[in-house]
Amino acid sequence: MRKENQAWIIDDDESIRWVLEESLSQAGLATRSFSRGEDFFKSLKKSTPNVIITDIRMPDISGFDILKKISEDHSNIPVIVITAHSDLDNAVSSYQRGAFEYLPKPFDINDAVSIILRAAKQTPYKVVADDSSIPKMIGKAPAMQEVFRAIGRLSHSSMNVLITGESGTGKELVAKSLHENSPRAREPFIPLNTSAFVADLLESELFGHEKGSFTGAEKLRIGRFEQANGGTLFLDEIGDMSLDLQARLLRVLAESEFFRVGGLKSIKVDVRVIAATNKNLFKLVENGSFREDLYYRLNVMSIEVPSLRDRDEDIASLANYYLKQASHELDISPKLFTEEALSFLETYSWPGNVRELINICRRVAVTAAGQSVLPEAIPLQQSQEPHESNGWSKGLSEWVTSELSRERNKPLLDEVIPIIEQILIKAALKKVGGKKLEAAKLLGWGRNTLTRKIKAMGIKQG
Repeated sequence: MRKENQAWIIDDDESIRWVLEESLSQAGLATRSFSRGEDFFKSLKKSTPNVIITDIRMPDISGFDILKKISEDHSNIPVIVITAHSDLDNAVSSYQRGAFEYLPKPFDINDAVSIILRAAKQTPYKVVADDSSIPKMIGKAPAMQEVFRAIGRLSHSSMNVLITGESGTGKELVAKSLHENSPRAREPFIPLNTSAFVADLLESELFGHEKGSFTGAEKLRIGRFEQANGGTLFLDEIGDMSLDLQARLLRVLAESEFFRVGGLKSIKVDVRVIAATNKNLFKLVENGSFREDLYYRLNVMSIEVPSLRDRDEDIASLANYYLKQASHELDISPKLFTEEALSFLETYSWPGNVRELINICRRVAVTAAGQSVLPEAIPLQQSQEPHESNGWSKGLSEWVTSELSRERNKPLLDEVIPIIEQILIKAALKKVGGKKLEAAKLLGWGRNTLTRKIKAMGIKQG
């Protein structure tokens, strides 16, 4: 029989088991812990919990094997996967195998407890696993983990998605991952950069045209919507589309049918639309250059791809990966960035984001002498060299000099340090999506120290 309000924890790491046991106990949830899968399954024959928390990699069993078994025999029990190996493969595989939630280590214990309590009260949506191929995406930064989790959550869905982010962040790669990990994975993925065509040509690209429909239309042309039938159409730079074409696109999304340019026959299609933009579509709606009804049709689910400067902990992995890839493509001896070179790359602001990093790696693969790439071999633009702190430090110095010349009731440090700490705390929390544990690590504090300072300063979150 199932005992109410009970969570079972499977992890070979004793410290993780202890932290979860203590925290869940304080939250009013009874726990049982297992270091081995064998002991867990023996106990499962006698009773069942409300929720299961499992690691992926353990000595005697994989968390995916546990997920598979629970999905087959106890599909009503939600399973939460925790892992230190937090890549896209594990995130998507967890959701596709039926995980209720996926938490990369280290996780914020308060967030984890909240998710576990929520899971204990409801039945998860069961997802059928498949063997879809997964495009290469790299990222351990919290912002990229959110992208991975979103792709995983949508792996059973064909809903429209709006992807936002700066140019060069990899929005098309996210769109491909959404397609490859969806029920439409075996159907076509058709990309189209809408900003690459003038309005009249874009209409023909999207919907096709009949022979003789306009000057130069010498034969019938099948448009991208027909090409994508059954699959996914990716519309990049959707914010540049004219209002007239927005109206036509809206009709297709609403009615799943359209006419070719110059055509009289209605064509029915079944297409998932994933759109992307580097603009603020909501502001475009407010100023009248983007249709509000189309905005809500596209923005059923949204994913924001972070800029490279907001995920600088991924730069080293990305740089080594793309340098290796460039060497392979050019059929030359592989090269490797030195530690100094990687540190140099991490101080750069990357206005062109991942696309700029890829181009740098290709240049380095050709031009750098030897197999070890030194900082001086990296061809960064002179106007965009690693950003220095001279600007803000000079301003701070001038302000301090001015303040010290005045009469003061209390020491300057007593006034300045809380202000600086508040700025740092807010910036760190914003970068990691409000996760206190991650923010504390960025700032070099313990979580309790950060929590105390947030409370003392009255900083509001979320």
